[in-house]
Amino acid sequence: MLFAALTMSAAAMAQADPVIMTINGTPVLRSEFEYSYNKNNSEGVIDKKSIEEYVDLFINYKLKVIAAMDAKYDTLKSFKDEFAQYRDQQVKPMLITDDDLEAEAHRVYDETVKRIGSDGLIQTAHILFRINQQASSVEQAAAKVRADSALAALKNGANFEELAKKVSQDPGSARQGGLLPFVQRGQLVKEYEDAAFALQPGQMSGVVESPFGYHIILMKERKMLEPFEFHRKAILKFIEQQNLRDRIADQKVEELVKASNGTKTHAQILEEQAEELSLMDNDLKNLIREYHDGLLLYEISNQLVWDKAAKDEKGLAQFFKKNKKRYAWDEPRFKGMAFHVKDAADVEAVKNSVKKLPFDKWAEKLRTTFNSDSVLRIRVEKGIFKKGDNALVDSIIFKKDTLTTKVKDYPIDDVYGKILKKGPEDYTDVRGLVVADYQEELEKQWVAELRKKYTFFVNEEVLKTVNKH
Repeated sequence: MLFAALTMSAAAMAQADPVIMTINGTPVLRSEFEYSYNKNNSEGVIDKKSIEEYVDLFINYKLKVIAAMDAKYDTLKSFKDEFAQYRDQQVKPMLITDDDLEAEAHRVYDETVKRIGSDGLIQTAHILFRINQQASSVEQAAAKVRADSALAALKNGANFEELAKKVSQDPGSARQGGLLPFVQRGQLVKEYEDAAFALQPGQMSGVVESPFGYHIILMKERKMLEPFEFHRKAILKFIEQQNLRDRIADQKVEELVKASNGTKTHAQILEEQAEELSLMDNDLKNLIREYHDGLLLYEISNQLVWDKAAKDEKGLAQFFKKNKKRYAWDEPRFKGMAFHVKDAADVEAVKNSVKKLPFDKWAEKLRTTFNSDSVLRIRVEKGIFKKGDNALVDSIIFKKDTLTTKVKDYPIDDVYGKILKKGPEDYTDVRGLVVADYQEELEKQWVAELRKKYTFFVNEEVLKTVNKH
């Protein structure tokens, strides 16, 4: 009976989530494809794909991941550490139950009650006559006189709140009539605290000296901490704000480690928990798998395509030469610099300094020749300019009637370089475009190789049911 029940359950699950494709012998369930498709074609995505169009993209993605696994990228310590960190961030919060949070809230409350002690909480108001640490004896005496005068006025019926607003030199509390928040022992300077805790509600101190100056203290209220339920919501909010969830989760994991009698590590427990939770939560399973595969895809793509293309100077040059027409311009460009100098003699000196150098060496030569010390002799804008990019280039090279703005302290302007009429003369002139195109070319070649190397099959009947079941 048990075998039959399990068989029926497995069959029901298979029917609910059929295999949509098989890649290199590994089945891919419809739910995984749907998760990927819906996420990458949600509202707001500009280049939305149809389900049929997305199939090839998804297969290419999975083939790259398989290639990364075959190349053992998943065994690299850097990969394992980063993946485990992300996985644990997703899993840890799910280990915590409402009962765990409630227990933590009680622990925080009980610790607070213990810390407050039998003296409870007090709320006071004060009037402060401030004394600076460097105050002279004359200044200290003057502050004491003002404090004594205020105390006398209060004893003769003056309103404490109004007097605090007028004369207290604690701006924050003065606006509130001298009122301070509730505190427990240990939160105030000793002199103030000793005097305040000796008072009962309604009582007023004499003049009390502290490192801040002279205080007159009025006891407003004394109380013990309210029951747990009164503070429950605030404590739960505090737990969230202080990221105490992580500590709760770590405690639960450590309890499981201890329960294993040392046969399992912290990392192994979290891996097991991730597997168990993924069986019950399809969204979590897809999220963890997506990050796992995404990390592998990034590493292998960077090595075989992105970084490889960016560093392959010979390959970039050959690609540019082969595809030079692709980078032709519809109007001339000026490859050179617009510069500004203080001294007329520097105009020719600037040009001569770079005349025989490659374009990419100009900046360093100009810096070391003319701006190597604290006196900057030139200002330079170097690049490949089209009409409208630079007013000085427009005026001198492209003969446009353009208003140029003088650079302060550099009254002499000139340009130096060459006009490129049909297009770039070298791949470095359009390096960013060439790198991007070369990366795309390497990507196509790589995908073609993967499609020859690995087998894949799409179940067209299941594909028709995507997002329709």
